[in-house]
Amino acid sequence: MMRSKIAVLVPCYNESATIAKVVEDFKATLPEADIYVYDNNSTDGSDEIASATGAIVHYEYRPGKGNVIRAMFRNIQADCYLMVDGDDTYPAEYARKMTELILEGKADMVIGDRLSATYFTENKRAFHNTGNVLVKKLVNLFFNGSVKDIMTGYRAFSPLFVKTFPILSKGFEIETEMTIHALDKNLNIVEIPVSYRDRPEGSESKLNTYSDGIKVLFTIFNLFKDYRPLTFFSLIAVMLSVLSAGLFVPILLDFLQTGLVLRFPTLFISGFVMLAALLSFSCGLILDSLKRRERQDIEFKLNLMQMLRQGFQCNEERENL
Repeated sequence: MMRSKIAVLVPCYNESATIAKVVEDFKATLPEADIYVYDNNSTDGSDEIASATGAIVHYEYRPGKGNVIRAMFRNIQADCYLMVDGDDTYPAEYARKMTELILEGKADMVIGDRLSATYFTENKRAFHNTGNVLVKKLVNLFFNGSVKDIMTGYRAFSPLFVKTFPILSKGFEIETEMTIHALDKNLNIVEIPVSYRDRPEGSESKLNTYSDGIKVLFTIFNLFKDYRPLTFFSLIAVMLSVLSAGLFVPILLDFLQTGLVLRFPTLFISGFVMLAALLSFSCGLILDSLKRRERQDIEFKLNLMQMLRQGFQCNEERENL
């Protein structure tokens, strides 16, 4: 386990064209920080370049950015974590402000907001622009948020966030999961606009517009089901109820006119669909109760972590005296 006051976390996969500049820029901006580069099976010598530039290099052999972030969060102990991509798209000039917000206790997660700055003019991939806007609207709609940039890779975190974040994603959908976790657990989110620049010539993006976009949308769908079960299953119950009523009303009208039930199969289907609606709503109620209990447990753990951290700081101060 490695402990730093400020840890700069750089996931890296085949970034030989840019990794040296990223490490040098953040060393110049945060000279007191430790720069951790986690190499994810690079084949272009990115790890050697990072090490020669002064970074602390570690390896994560399971492919995917989510797996890299999981290893970083587990192994590194710090008072502030700053995450940045190794592609030199995020300027280091904002790092000081982002880390100060964490160290001063003003935020649990600081988001470097690209979309309010230069992203739409710098990014040349139109579908990426559309995807970012769509994901932002969906997450804010489903989770009652007002976050301006859901998928940015430039973030700072408190230990409270890092050690309570259950990472489920394996790939680039990790940023969406981070945002949803912070919204659901009522953690303090602060956004600051940051300029964005497109990758320099010779540096290739690892994102696949369509496959990674579909993964992100499925992540939102699954997390909505997991984090908002009552709303999710209630929507299903409403749709099934409407379908059941649509099947039942004509049968009821025929019965009122003739006194006979002329379509028993349709009546049975309508009844089963209504039972499915009631079952869906019941599942939502049960899962919502379990989710509420989980939130209570999380709050208890957060309070316990804060008490332990304060006690640790007091012991350090006594030792220094």
